[in-house]
Order: sequence, then C-alpha cells, then structure tokens
Amino acid sequence: MTLPDLAAVGLDYSVAGPVATITLDRPDVRNAQTPAMWRALAAIGREIPDDVRVVVVTGRGETFSAGLDRAMLDPATQGQESVIGLLSLSDEDASAAIDEFQHGFTFLRDPRFVSVAAVRGYAIGAGFQLALSCDLRVVSDDVQFSMKESALGLVPDLTGTKPLVESVGYARALEICATARMVGAREAVDIGLVNLAVPVADLDAVVADLVAALAAPMAGVVSETKALLQGAADRDLDEQRRLEREAQIRRFRALADAFAG
Repeated sequence: MTLPDLAAVGLDYSVAGPVATITLDRPDVRNAQTPAMWRALAAIGREIPDDVRVVVVTGRGETFSAGLDRAMLDPATQGQESVIGLLSLSDEDASAAIDEFQHGFTFLRDPRFVSVAAVRGYAIGAGFQLALSCDLRVVSDDVQFSMKESALGLVPDLTGTKPLVESVGYARALEICATARMVGAREAVDIGLVNLAVPVADLDAVVADLVAALAAPMAGVVSETKALLQGAADRDLDEQRRLEREAQIRRFRALADAFAG
C-alpha cells in the first residue's frame, strides 16, 4: 500500500530502527487538523512495520495542535474535504466518514508498539484527542489542553472520550469536556492526564530517553504487556489470569528460542 502525499496534508513520517515518528507539520496554522490529515494518519497506521516498537507523535513548532482547522467548518472551503460537508450526507454515510476519520487515532492503541505523545504548547480539540490516543503523554510545562468541541456546539468524536475517562475519571472528564476550559501542565500531572511535565527546553531529550527505555526490552515483551493491561479493567480476574498465563508461556518459548539460537 502506498502512502498519500504526506507533505500535502501537513504530516511528516519517518522510521529509524524500532522507532517511528509522526510529526504534525503545519506550523503556520499551529498544526491545525483536517479530514485529509486524519485519513493520512490512518494510512500511516496501516504501514507501520512490525519491527517498530515505539511510535512518537509530535508537532512542528511551538504548538502540538490547535485542533480542527476552522476552514473545515466553512461551507465556502474549496478544493478539499471539509467537515461541514458531512451535512450533505445521509446519517449512515456521515457515520461511515467519521469512522474513517477515527482510524487516524485508533491505530495508536495497537499493541504491537507503545505510542508516546510529545506535547508542547496548545493541544486543543482534535489535538487533545490525538494526544489522548497515545499510550503515554510527556508534555512541556507550557502545555494547555482543552476539549473545545462543546464551545463549537459539537461533541468529541475522534475517540478521545474513553481514554479521558480512563485517565481522570468520569466526573472530571465531564467537567473538562462540558466547560471546554484549559488544563495546564501542573494540573494535567496531578489528575493523571499526563505521565510527566518538563521544561520546554528538555522535552525532546526526555522523550528520547523514554523511547530508548521502551525499545530496550526483548522484542515482544512490551507488546504482550500492553495487550494485557489494555483490557484489564474490563475483564474479571479469572480471564485476566488466563491471559497472563498464555502470554507468559509465549515469552518462555521466545526466550528458549533465543537461547537456543
């Protein structure tokens, strides 16, 4: 499968050994997002090699992402797919289109790798949801999160609601979404929204150290662990114990093969 023209939709994608890096690359509009970008993100997700262990998502410049490009809400927007264009579709077709957009976010939960959002500056709306789609979030101390959809008369529909509730709980998630207020770095750490907040100048180095640590274990260890943890809250203990046993047996076999080789 061939990737679309990523530069044309404001994305950069590279793979170096076990690490893939996806960069939102529209700094002139604070990395505002479009449906074309979401489709391209989904295409990248389908192309990530099996030997990649860590996927880093970041933004070019001083802002991770200001969210949806407001031009996508303008009926006069020409030459590209717009969100407002969904109004011309049937409910079924509009739902199918949104489902395609969501795949640009859900691939980051793939247990084959750990996804890390490196976030500086603003992460608004779709930007917030993209960060939430990642397994881990490391942010600069100037970060500002906001689920801005309610201020536009919309709901978060790019798969951010579930990880938000899982991170901060229902009541706080509802308050953050309904008020569309800003959540700064200190609060984000305190409520469990992010793993770590560091000075702006240190963000790249801290993320690099984390990526190196995540990629260090023997192939398969982290992906098996991620798969166990992802569904743990929804399983009963007997089911979780069974999955742990099966995963451990696979690890024993892999270690035996490695030693035999």
